[in-house]
Amino acid sequence: MDTANLKIDLIQKIALVKDSDIIKEIKRVLDFELSEGIFKINNAQRKRISEARIEVKQKKVISETVANKEIDQWLGK
Repeated sequence: MDTANLKIDLIQKIALVKDSDIIKEIKRVLDFELSEGIFKINNAQRKRISEARIEVKQKKVISETVANKEIDQWLGK
């Protein structure tokens, strides 16, 4: 399905949604994706990024393929 058809499909599905929380979440995601401003992070996020950088340096990471396999196992796929 091309982008134009995906957009039409998405608009039609959104129009059917009655739960305002779902609509708010869709809006939040779109606002974030379309934002051209600077993304600000809080101290907890900054700390976690620092920890993740240390994990990468220490090679305490797994590949996307391995992570996806683990997720599939957790989901019972």
